[in-house]
Amino acid sequence: MISAPNSFPTAEHIVELDRLGDQIAELSAHLEAATARLLDLIREFDARGGWNTGFRSCADWLSWRVGLELGAARERVRVARALATLPRLAQALARGKLSYSKVRALTRVAAPDTEERLLAVGMAGTAHHVERIVRGWRRVDRLAEGRESARRHARRALRVYHDEDGMVAIRGRLAPEVGAVVIQALAAARETLYQRTRAEHAEGIVVQTPMEQQQADALALVAETALHHGIDPGAPGERYQVVVHVEAPVLADADAPGQSVLEDGVYVPAGTSQRFACDASRVVMRHAADGRIEEVGARTRTIPPALRRALHHRDRGCRFPGCGLPFGQGHHIRHWAHGGPTTLSNLALLCRRHHRAVHEEGYQVERQADGELRFRRPDGRPLPDTPPPGAVPADPVGALRAGNDGHGLHLHARTAMPGWLGERLDVGYAIDVLHPLAATSRGVVDSQAPATS
Repeated sequence: MISAPNSFPTAEHIVELDRLGDQIAELSAHLEAATARLLDLIREFDARGGWNTGFRSCADWLSWRVGLELGAARERVRVARALATLPRLAQALARGKLSYSKVRALTRVAAPDTEERLLAVGMAGTAHHVERIVRGWRRVDRLAEGRESARRHARRALRVYHDEDGMVAIRGRLAPEVGAVVIQALAAARETLYQRTRAEHAEGIVVQTPMEQQQADALALVAETALHHGIDPGAPGERYQVVVHVEAPVLADADAPGQSVLEDGVYVPAGTSQRFACDASRVVMRHAADGRIEEVGARTRTIPPALRRALHHRDRGCRFPGCGLPFGQGHHIRHWAHGGPTTLSNLALLCRRHHRAVHEEGYQVERQADGELRFRRPDGRPLPDTPPPGAVPADPVGALRAGNDGHGLHLHARTAMPGWLGERLDVGYAIDVLHPLAATSRGVVDSQAPATS
């Protein structure tokens, strides 16, 4: 029995509270060591593209599979990637000597040549000390970058040209402030509408998508969105529309012979044409045997505006498991080329990434008798909205301790205790001593960060 906080503690109670505190500290050290192992697994899973099973990113997969908040999942992935080049920090976390909070802060600024110094900061100070020093460190970094601003601005350039195979090549260098806008736009595209064309499939086999391809997909969505919202005042919807010529048999059967080409004659896969046709205006043309156009029908809209509003109101975002982005495209569950009606019951809202997954990457979706959607992976296995929870042993704390003991870790209540003795933290002095570039900026940090604990 532990006394209430407002009662006068006896010697026996003090000993009991110390023991309780030691148990908290020891278990926390075990949790930090387990977190290090978790980050190792996340890094390997991310590097091997394990999340490329219909998900936009490793963070999105973590959010779906483990239940992490998306921002926390992104931080886990970021820290896991950073620790791949920071072995000292990774080892300190694995041995329970540094908390995840400290490591998360230090990986924002640490580099292989500064890792040892920053590790000393983490071992000596509290998490609050570490956060303050990291903020000061980043200020010095910004000052150093400022001296490069004029040189970078003078080197800005952008080239857009057609490659020999018809691809459009883009190469350039942007000033930091312009690059920041572009990076933010790409990030927004991935996080709101796009984040879903990051995987490429070859012959039904899932392969890891390089970062360059992910960025190319995001840039395509940024361009489409800008034009859709009228970046050019002169009828942007008509002037910038993308025209695909596809024969009717190809729309009904991707294996059927026939053309599926862009306006300039560049071939696109039949699955891509089917995806475009799911939610786009169409004009039906009848050709004679010699190729002459005999009849041109009126342009029709696949999904009328009123039906589209009802679709958005019902689905409230992409229906693919683990997604939920608020905007998307109308997908015909049974394609209209196969006789499927353009009705609310035959439509589902899918974001661009997952619309591609269904049409071109082998994923399947069907509506059940009760109206619910069922998604399947390319191999036919169901993809549930919420995955089953992982198995938990009857004694999770005991299993955690046994696992760490098995790795040769001897963790105790003082494993993660910092070396701080209560002295006042002088952030300016600490940065001046630690940061390699601080000698040219001496005094600046002092004026911006009061030296108070």
